[in-house]
Amino acid sequence: MLSFVDLATSADFTVAAVDCRDDHRGWSSEQPREDVRLVFVRHGGFRRQVRGVCADLDHTVGYLGMPGEEERFAHPAGSDKCTSISLTPALWRTLAGEAPRLDGSSVYVEGRLDLAHRQLLAATRAADTDYAAAEGLLGLVTKVVRQVVTTTIPDSDRAGAGDRALVAQARGVISDGHPAAAGLIPLAALLGVSPYRLSRAFTRELGVSLTRHRNRVRVAHALDRLETGEPSLAVLAADLGFADQAHLCRTMREHLGHTPTALRRLLA
Repeated sequence: MLSFVDLATSADFTVAAVDCRDDHRGWSSEQPREDVRLVFVRHGGFRRQVRGVCADLDHTVGYLGMPGEEERFAHPAGSDKCTSISLTPALWRTLAGEAPRLDGSSVYVEGRLDLAHRQLLAATRAADTDYAAAEGLLGLVTKVVRQVVTTTIPDSDRAGAGDRALVAQARGVISDGHPAAAGLIPLAALLGVSPYRLSRAFTRELGVSLTRHRNRVRVAHALDRLETGEPSLAVLAADLGFADQAHLCRTMREHLGHTPTALRRLLA
């Protein structure tokens, strides 16, 4: 029996926890899918066969699944638990190029990749799918691309003199509250660059992540509202795009060292 629990979902990607409790020693076939999948084993292990090649998967070896592949799976060791990351083909192409050539589908999970996986899972608990989870996912997928894609990095992802102007544009869009600023991926689409380049440009130019900068802007707006007597933290959280009131409180405490309630007293 397979169970799926979505940890983070957006229009461009999904991160899910998968728990398999069956003992399938023989092969079972799956219907070809239309998404790009990146799977990391957290506990146990299983076997995957694609294009006649069989791979044994465990916490040191995951896999990259591509659209249209005919896959077969076997679970001779019994139960296993995995993280399954689903990407739209469009998002995959922004990271791997328009026609990437793959050096196989198995992914060796070395230390840095394992850490990136764990950081992504932590980001999904931060209730900020469109920025924190998106940046964590982009960092992880980029490490996989560098390992398995034999074509070059897309030109649009290379560092260049345009990074400073790009960051300035992005800051303006975020500050203005443009609808595209609700998420990293739509923001990158609005600016005509890949999400990976936009994320890296922020870190290079400002020394902070795009997620942290966006939260810094939201915290400033929250302070403005608190100064003018905003009575409802729930309304404030909703207006500023936080997942809920608790998410607002955690973010403000992280940036300012105080909860909104304490800040009300300090600003009175």
